[in-house]
Amino acid sequence: MRPSRRGAGLLALAATAALVLSACGGGGGGSGSVGDVAGGAPPQAGNDINPVAYDQVRDGGDFLWPINSLPPQYNRNQLDGTEADTADVMSSMVPLIMKGDPQSVYQPDPNYLESAELTSTDPQVVTYKLNPNAKWNSGRPIDWTDFEAQWKALNGSNPAFLVAGTTGYDVISSVTQGATPQEVVVTYSSKFADWKGNFLPLYPRETNSDPKVFNEGWINQPINDQTAGPFKFESVDATAKRLTVVRNEKWWGEPAKLDRIVYVALDQAAQADAYANGSLSFLEIGPSVATFQRAQQVPDTVIRTANGPNYRHITFNGAPGSILEDPKMRLAIMKGIDRNVLTQSQIGPIVPTAKPLGNHLYVEGQEGYEDHSGVVAYDPEKAKSELDALGWTLQGNVRAKGGKQLVIRDVIPTGTPVSEAESRIVQQQLAAIGVQVNIDAVPSDNFFEQFVNVGNFDITHFAWLGTPSPISSSSGIYRLVPDAVGQNYGRIGDQKINDLLVQANAELDPAKQRVIVNEIDQELWNIGHSLLTYQRPDAVALKPNVVNFGAKGFADYDYTKIGFAK
Repeated sequence: MRPSRRGAGLLALAATAALVLSACGGGGGGSGSVGDVAGGAPPQAGNDINPVAYDQVRDGGDFLWPINSLPPQYNRNQLDGTEADTADVMSSMVPLIMKGDPQSVYQPDPNYLESAELTSTDPQVVTYKLNPNAKWNSGRPIDWTDFEAQWKALNGSNPAFLVAGTTGYDVISSVTQGATPQEVVVTYSSKFADWKGNFLPLYPRETNSDPKVFNEGWINQPINDQTAGPFKFESVDATAKRLTVVRNEKWWGEPAKLDRIVYVALDQAAQADAYANGSLSFLEIGPSVATFQRAQQVPDTVIRTANGPNYRHITFNGAPGSILEDPKMRLAIMKGIDRNVLTQSQIGPIVPTAKPLGNHLYVEGQEGYEDHSGVVAYDPEKAKSELDALGWTLQGNVRAKGGKQLVIRDVIPTGTPVSEAESRIVQQQLAAIGVQVNIDAVPSDNFFEQFVNVGNFDITHFAWLGTPSPISSSSGIYRLVPDAVGQNYGRIGDQKINDLLVQANAELDPAKQRVIVNEIDQELWNIGHSLLTYQRPDAVALKPNVVNFGAKGFADYDYTKIGFAK
């Protein structure tokens, strides 16, 4: 249950393992072993997935994949479909025409694309040549009309489509057929640098032409005829909390090696024991020392690690009428939270060199990363004086103003130890400056839908999943649009940020774009948009015979190659 960045929007992670929060591997502990790292070593660059050639992967087998909860929405482009669990499930079944590589660069997937080229810069035109063998499970070829329908659904022109985001689609002026139905010509009304992140994932025109299908057709389960991947949907058991996909006989590429993938919905707190008893094929460790230590004790286990694009943060609710509406108050409160303590408490024993993240748009390992977090450097005395200046004075142990106490509600999902630990630390630290934090643990199954997405919180903790197109995929989080939330759940922003986002998305020169992006980040810190905590290196525990899977870092999985060594 974690939203993710992908094309129109980001995916967030509410818990840890299912959220993709991870830590580095370490040595020792029972019969387990740890990849190529020793305890406390930093994660490796690129990724660590035990790569094996396709012909060296055993044919067959079941792969038991843990998720936090069954997705509430299987259309990843719909507002409620941005959870990372949804991405894990649907990436086996729907076209990702571009896939991230270990260096955080998008590359065309030849199963779907023969080529994708910027064929003009004035106006900007992108020409896609589709693999002529690519077909939806209905038998209809994937063609230019699928691109056209997705553009029209996601460009914001029809409010009946409840979309996760419009970035990239709102600057397309036309989608037309080229020389054949499998040649797609996309013309932009203004320059859009992250064009490779558009149409990810691609859904068919049958979904994108009808708001009812778009919003409701994918709620209970995937629509098999409207998917096109190496796997297809077989069944979902809401009672057992399992969803099964099986090898797709209509797939035109190399057949998937696995017979099936079974997605098993479990609270993150229960996943370590489930992995230990063989009920799961792997365990995402997350920033949990206890999970890390538990994984080390499991016989015949390796822990694979890599730098990842994902990060934890605290979202603040600054919507009109909220107690944290004033940016000066948000900044004062942020100064009362020691991010170093949060970071070290969660991943320090695993990654001793870990430090807080300092950029909302780039993570360390991506070109352009600069730390601008000094504006909220931990300083409890300054926090106290700033709150005093705002009229929030101590009355007993809690500050008050105009008869109202400074009490903020920290909403977290149940069964997520990382969020629980973070909220307790924040509660203790803010009590020291006279701010009372009430922790409200809510059901994890509807954490996003009933709380985060609708602004039913004062502060909340989860993680964002990164992509190779961080500007366009993050825009929906930081753009403030009247009467629309999108993924800016705290309703915090200003026109300066909106204008800079437009500039950054339109700048085709990467070096110039990085300058603009860092200006955006400085402004986000200045207005107290959200408090970043730490970047999560990937850490995954699994058996040594699991191949082409593990700590994927910035890359996307090739679902056809996941499996077991011969």
